[in-house]
Amino acid sequence: MNLQGQRDLILLTELERDGAVTQRSLATKLGVALGLTNLYLKRLARKGYVKVTTIPSHRIRYLLTPQGISEKSRLTYLYLQYSLSHYRDMRARLRNLLSRVAAAGGRRIVIFGTSEFAEMAYLSLREMDLELVGFVNDGITGTFLSYPVSHPSVLNAWEFDAVLLADLDRSHEHGEMLQQYQVPNGKVVALGPTV
Repeated sequence: MNLQGQRDLILLTELERDGAVTQRSLATKLGVALGLTNLYLKRLARKGYVKVTTIPSHRIRYLLTPQGISEKSRLTYLYLQYSLSHYRDMRARLRNLLSRVAAAGGRRIVIFGTSEFAEMAYLSLREMDLELVGFVNDGITGTFLSYPVSHPSVLNAWEFDAVLLADLDRSHEHGEMLQQYQVPNGKVVALGPTV
């Protein structure tokens, strides 16, 4: 699904939820400028997906047309297909990475992060009969998937074969942080580049 399709889906969903939503609010949801949001709405109206009415004369209300409801359903289906495909790809890449760790003799894994990707990592560890030593995170403590979450400073007291970086957006930053805690680069694994 392309970016335009994703934006259309967000707009149609928001307009269906609240026809009196402001363009400013929609712009914030989309993460684009107000003027661009206005153009998107005009394009949806031109295509017949949205009807624009004014009630009273100074308030605009958006109504999804039957074609708009149909388009929203089509885009939702495409988004689900895209999401499932992305999930399968990430799971395959993760299993490949963990297989390389296991082939090198690694069995005890620490997961750095508490994201959706960390959940996938945990499931993959369980499927591959690898041992989870624990979760660490630099800002969040408490529990994650019923396991305690510790600060990375505890790693010097843990026995592990690898630390899997499970925050794809911050893997480089986390890799650098692990160096401060004397975790060898050879024990840090990630899908993307680290340090």
